[in-house]
Amino acid sequence: MKKSTDRLLALAMLIVGIACFAKLYPALGGKPLAMMRLEIFGVAGLLSVLAGLLFLAGLLPGAARRDPAAPLFGRDAEIAPAGHPRLRRAALALPLLALLIIVADQCGPWWIQEPRSEPAKEVATAPAEPAPRPSELKPEPEASAKPTTPEASAKPTTPEASAKPTTPEASAKPATPAPAQEEVAKPAPPAEPVAAPVQPAAAPAKSVPPQPAQPAQPVQPTEQTALAPATPPPTVAPPRPAPPAQPTAPEGHRDAVVWLAVSADGHEIMSASTDRMIKLWDIDGKRLIRDLGVHKDMARSALFMPDGKTALTGGDDGEIVLRQLSDGTVLHVFSSGANGGVRQLKVSPDGKRAVSGHDTGSVVVWDLEKGTVSHVLPGHDWSVSSVAISPDGTRALTGSIDGELKLWDIVAGQQLRSWHGHDRGAYGAVFLADGHHAVTGSGDYTIKLWDLDTFKEIRRFDGHSGTVYALALSADGRRLGSVALDGTARIWNMDTGAEIAEFDPGTGAMYSVAFAADGTLLTGGIDRTIRDWPAAGGDGTVLFAGAPE
Repeated sequence: MKKSTDRLLALAMLIVGIACFAKLYPALGGKPLAMMRLEIFGVAGLLSVLAGLLFLAGLLPGAARRDPAAPLFGRDAEIAPAGHPRLRRAALALPLLALLIIVADQCGPWWIQEPRSEPAKEVATAPAEPAPRPSELKPEPEASAKPTTPEASAKPTTPEASAKPTTPEASAKPATPAPAQEEVAKPAPPAEPVAAPVQPAAAPAKSVPPQPAQPAQPVQPTEQTALAPATPPPTVAPPRPAPPAQPTAPEGHRDAVVWLAVSADGHEIMSASTDRMIKLWDIDGKRLIRDLGVHKDMARSALFMPDGKTALTGGDDGEIVLRQLSDGTVLHVFSSGANGGVRQLKVSPDGKRAVSGHDTGSVVVWDLEKGTVSHVLPGHDWSVSSVAISPDGTRALTGSIDGELKLWDIVAGQQLRSWHGHDRGAYGAVFLADGHHAVTGSGDYTIKLWDLDTFKEIRRFDGHSGTVYALALSADGRRLGSVALDGTARIWNMDTGAEIAEFDPGTGAMYSVAFAADGTLLTGGIDRTIRDWPAAGGDGTVLFAGAPE
């Protein structure tokens, strides 16, 4: 977030803090404030001012938003600043809470005031209510004065006083003389000690008669306590069951599978992983043939050479290694030097050239027969994320994490065209068989079909909700396979752009895809597993499980 935005937020927080302190001004002027109100405004103002000062000093930077175009692994991912997103959100919430408190205080008293004499007055007037009835008989001034004594006013609230009217004696006598007789009979002994308090008690006795309508008050507590319904116990749903455990195999990959390639005869698969290993698998026997080799850093690419006897692999260590398939023997090492790690690698159909894309933005053309470098093309400003070679082996299409696409003449070492193909990073570029069209995936969640003669988009494949990381064409060129960071794989109709099938194992992001010889779709991803999916859709099977964590 820009510094100007943080300064505006800091100013708003300081204003809210000062407003909270302003609420404390009555207390400074001598006006009483509820203790709870005083504490709340003080704490809210202090925290708001503190949050504003932190924002003003730039000590609460937000987390750097990850560009979907950027790789999820490798050196670029390790240097992304973390920021303080949680502390920043807490600091943003404090002034909002303080502002709500100020608004609530303006609308009405939301705090609990300290109890004063009001509850005592209510308690004192409640028992004095039965006294007015005998006071209505004013022929005897002495009798009307005596019930105002503390003993007389307290007796109606005792259980004895409330029980007397229900006795047989009370039922035999009229209702009005009954209290009069009690008052005449009982005040005699206490008349001497209570003579002094009679006069101050007369004032509340005179204020009581204007409240005549509460004789039904004793009935309410008995009805409420008797009719309180019992709360039934709640029904609590159990937690959802844990997902089934994924199968594992000790010979499997120990980290994400980021590359898959199928041999020309369709019997073998080669895989590369961020665990640095290159593995060779037997599809028919569903077994590991051998660990073909290991890179010094994350392995990125593994390609079968046209001779069917060797393989070319590349990784973040900046090395491109030619290996013997039979035993993994290293035949030659091509080092990229200052051009950086090898992010993408492709071999021409005749096996004479290779093109590598690097994290420095360089594109290097290799002469595999001579073991030399043909061209270093510094065309991209950002890390290269996609490389494809035309069927005739004379041109290459590259893409970078900023969405820029470039077409190269790899024989002459010249750039033919550059255009901004995607809003975010371009991945998984593949040439069609005619050499005049290509497809690219992207961090903008789309797949685009390009006419390389006019450099215009002629079809779009929409459906993924995450970065489309890898693409593969079927042998007949009529179907397109894709995998994305949304955790799904899909098969598309190249002629119409319609989706044929969608696969979702529910195990996280997918990074690699290839078509098997029988037309099924092979995928690899963050779960370390290689899966096989039916071409027409349906449930997939685990072909090669990952190693236990």
